[in-house]
Amino acid sequence: MKVIYVSGPIRSGLGWEGVFQNIMRARAAARQLWRDGWAVICPHMNTMFMDGPDLPDSMFLDGDREIIRRVDAIYMLPGWSSSIGANLEHDEAKRIGIEIIYGEIVS
Repeated sequence: MKVIYVSGPIRSGLGWEGVFQNIMRARAAARQLWRDGWAVICPHMNTMFMDGPDLPDSMFLDGDREIIRRVDAIYMLPGWSSSIGANLEHDEAKRIGIEIIYGEIVS
C-alpha cells in the first residue's frame, strides 16, 4: 500500500471556525483517499488545534516536510496555493520528485 500526505490550508482569516472548516475539508479528502486504497497521513488531523506559544509554526512546518520525504505521494487540496505551508510542502515534493496529485473542488 502506498502512503500519501494531504496538503492544504489549515490557518484561516475566519478564526477558529475557518480553521475547523479547513480541517474538515482535509478529513473528507483523507477519508476518500483511504477508500481509494492509500495509507493516508493527514497533518490537519494529526496536529488539530495543537498550536500555541510553546509550539512555533516552524516546528510543524519542518516536521511536515520531514514526513513528506518519507511518503510516496502528496495530495494537494483545492486552495493549497493560498497557504504558505502548503506551498513549502509542494516545493519539497517537487524537489524530491514524489508524485503530486491535485485535488478538485467537490460541490
